[in-house]
Amino acid sequence: MQTFEIRKPAVQSRHGLVAAQHRDAAEAGAKVLAQGGNAMDAAVVTALALSVVEPWLSGIGGGGFLLHADGRTGAVDTLDFNMRAPQALDPADYPLVSGEDSGNWFHWPAVVGERNVTGYGAICVPGAVAGLASALEKYGTLRWEDALQPAIALAERGLALDWFTCLTLAIEAPALAGFAASAELFLDGGQAPRASDRQPPTRRPMPGQARLLQRLARAGARDFYEGETARHLVEDLQAGGSVLGADDLARYEPRWRAPISAEYRGHTVHALDGLTGGPTFLQACAALAGANPGRDTPAPDYALMLAGVIRAAYAQRLATMGHAATPQAGCTSHVSVVDASGTMVALTNTLLSRFGSRVVLPQAGILMNNGMMWFDPRPGRPNSLAPGAQPLANMCPLIVHAQGRPWMALGAAGGRTIFPTLLQILSGLLDRGLSLEEAFHAPRMDASSDTLRIDPRAGEAVAAALARHYPLEVAPDTVYPVYYAIPSAVQQGPQGPVGMAHPTSPWAAVAAAG
Repeated sequence: MQTFEIRKPAVQSRHGLVAAQHRDAAEAGAKVLAQGGNAMDAAVVTALALSVVEPWLSGIGGGGFLLHADGRTGAVDTLDFNMRAPQALDPADYPLVSGEDSGNWFHWPAVVGERNVTGYGAICVPGAVAGLASALEKYGTLRWEDALQPAIALAERGLALDWFTCLTLAIEAPALAGFAASAELFLDGGQAPRASDRQPPTRRPMPGQARLLQRLARAGARDFYEGETARHLVEDLQAGGSVLGADDLARYEPRWRAPISAEYRGHTVHALDGLTGGPTFLQACAALAGANPGRDTPAPDYALMLAGVIRAAYAQRLATMGHAATPQAGCTSHVSVVDASGTMVALTNTLLSRFGSRVVLPQAGILMNNGMMWFDPRPGRPNSLAPGAQPLANMCPLIVHAQGRPWMALGAAGGRTIFPTLLQILSGLLDRGLSLEEAFHAPRMDASSDTLRIDPRAGEAVAAALARHYPLEVAPDTVYPVYYAIPSAVQQGPQGPVGMAHPTSPWAAVAAAG
């Protein structure tokens, strides 16, 4: 039970802002802005730093998506650098515990031994290094070598063993203990370390990741896919039983393409097409616009509108979307950035689950994703396991334009709860007249699974109205368990750029360039 209320103020700066899930990473990005770098420089530096200071949610062993919006022209570009299945994948290697359809939207039947969730068999081809390097090359001003330096310094300094780190490690300690390199990096004798209640947090250096990042700084990003780093990755992966090979890495290329866009309340919402949360989000926007909520709509009626829109959109998403569907173009950290020119970047990167596959590769020293979990393990579905396929991802970075120029960069971590959270924030701003700070503190609802959840701060009348139509659980927005998504955003406000980070996430922060 949570009986306290936490608030975080909005942060303003005309020189630029970085909103992220860890203050150290946000400050690394803001420093780049202060030194004359642009929004993409800051976004890449922040994402690389997050791979060290928050290694269980995102990192160079994972993948993601981003949008870039030019502050002067308004032009929007998107990049897909998400994970992909190995070419040698055999779906028969993932037999079901039960062949029955569970009927739950994302609660697919379990795979024997949870091979698609934990361990080497859960790992997909990572795209983060290729994506971040490509983004920097196309829109940044920093050299790749320079962009890596803050992350290298943070890896050498080490992970702070504060109460939140120790809680996070304790949650996954039994799974981490099953892999020698993971246990060596994160645990003490197979147990989670304990935070001191009298001394400042100690630090746990990450020497393997520091060496890998230093090698990438010297040799370039493609070394991760075709050089010495790639050789070490493949050796580690195959020694653990993965079928991911050298050809999978060498073939990997991120994909630039145009955004998909839709109008909402006089603003233009830009998202990524394909196997992301973008198409579902725009579908939900259209449905909510049709319901026409306003400032005077009673809170219970407004909540019912949101719940119906979210549930319908999510049901259609899982029934129709996936790499085998037609038509379709082929846990998590989000970063939102605005620079002094008004250029914005929304970047979401993930390992998928908390600690991904729970595998730290012995030579590379990095956690690897469990992207196989994103595939439906049942055969014959739009998103079924398939060689070389890209799974259906929930990530949904967004950029919203007002009068043809970037107005907001928005995104979140939180799996299937991402797009419902983003919809509520956008609607709070444009339908309910909330400020960005108010929208981030508003009580949240999640309607992406069979049982609808509502924050008790929404009030008894809202909960009662929802309970008349849906199975309902009243659940506060706690540090753990994490019931709702963890958003961050930057926005052009009346007094200049303003940023918000998720109030309940203890490390999340907005850093100003000056």
